[in-house]
Amino acid sequence: MTNEKQWYLSKTVWASVATVVLSCSSFFDVSLDRDIQAHLADTIMQFLTALSGIIAFFGRLSATTLISRKEI
Repeated sequence: MTNEKQWYLSKTVWASVATVVLSCSSFFDVSLDRDIQAHLADTIMQFLTALSGIIAFFGRLSATTLISRKEI
Protein backbone atom coordinates (compact mmCIF):
# COMPACT_ATOMS: atom_id res chain seq x y z
CA MET A 1 0.00 0.00 0.00
CA THR A 2 1.55 3.23 -1.08
CA ASN A 3 -1.49 5.49 -1.41
CA GLU A 4 -2.84 7.42 1.58
CA LYS A 5 -6.33 8.64 2.45
CA GLN A 6 -7.97 10.53 5.26
CA TRP A 7 -9.13 8.48 8.25
CA TYR A 8 -12.80 9.31 7.68
CA LEU A 9 -12.69 7.68 4.22
CA SER A 10 -11.76 4.30 5.70
CA LYS A 11 -14.45 1.60 5.71
CA THR A 12 -12.52 -0.13 8.49
CA VAL A 13 -12.63 2.93 10.74
CA TRP A 14 -16.38 3.42 10.24
CA ALA A 15 -17.18 -0.26 10.77
CA SER A 16 -15.06 -0.24 13.92
CA VAL A 17 -16.89 2.85 15.21
CA ALA A 18 -20.21 1.14 14.51
CA THR A 19 -19.03 -1.96 16.36
CA VAL A 20 -18.06 0.05 19.44
CA VAL A 21 -21.30 2.06 19.44
CA LEU A 22 -23.46 -1.03 19.01
CA SER A 23 -21.63 -3.00 21.68
CA CYS A 24 -21.98 -0.07 24.12
CA SER A 25 -25.68 0.44 23.38
CA SER A 26 -26.65 -0.94 26.78
CA PHE A 27 -24.84 1.99 28.39
CA PHE A 28 -27.29 4.28 26.63
CA ASP A 29 -30.27 2.27 27.90
CA VAL A 30 -31.29 1.11 24.44
CA SER A 31 -34.00 -1.42 25.07
CA LEU A 32 -37.72 -1.95 24.58
CA ASP A 33 -40.32 -2.45 27.31
CA ARG A 34 -41.84 -5.82 26.57
CA ASP A 35 -40.01 -9.16 26.77
CA ILE A 36 -40.51 -10.11 23.14
CA GLN A 37 -39.50 -6.64 21.98
CA ALA A 38 -36.44 -6.75 24.22
CA HIS A 39 -35.38 -10.12 22.79
CA LEU A 40 -35.92 -8.79 19.28
CA ALA A 41 -33.89 -5.66 20.01
CA ASP A 42 -31.09 -7.77 21.52
CA THR A 43 -31.03 -10.03 18.48
CA ILE A 44 -30.92 -7.05 16.12
CA MET A 45 -28.11 -5.43 18.11
CA GLN A 46 -26.09 -8.66 18.08
CA PHE A 47 -26.61 -9.06 14.35
CA LEU A 48 -25.57 -5.48 13.60
CA THR A 49 -22.53 -5.78 15.86
CA ALA A 50 -21.42 -8.94 14.07
CA LEU A 51 -22.12 -7.39 10.67
CA SER A 52 -20.06 -4.29 11.42
CA GLY A 53 -17.19 -6.48 12.62
CA ILE A 54 -17.32 -8.47 9.38
CA ILE A 55 -17.35 -5.25 7.36
CA ALA A 56 -14.33 -3.98 9.32
CA PHE A 57 -12.45 -7.23 8.69
CA PHE A 58 -13.12 -7.35 4.96
CA GLY A 59 -12.66 -3.60 4.65
CA ARG A 60 -9.13 -3.94 5.97
CA LEU A 61 -8.41 -6.93 3.73
CA SER A 62 -9.61 -5.08 0.64
CA ALA A 63 -7.90 -1.80 1.50
CA THR A 64 -5.53 -0.45 -1.11
CA THR A 65 -4.54 2.81 0.58
CA LEU A 66 -2.98 3.82 3.87
CA ILE A 67 -4.85 5.98 6.35
CA SER A 68 -3.23 9.37 6.74
CA ARG A 69 -3.23 11.38 9.97
CA LYS A 70 -2.73 14.62 8.05
CA GLU A 71 -5.31 17.33 8.57
CA ILE A 72 -7.20 18.81 5.65
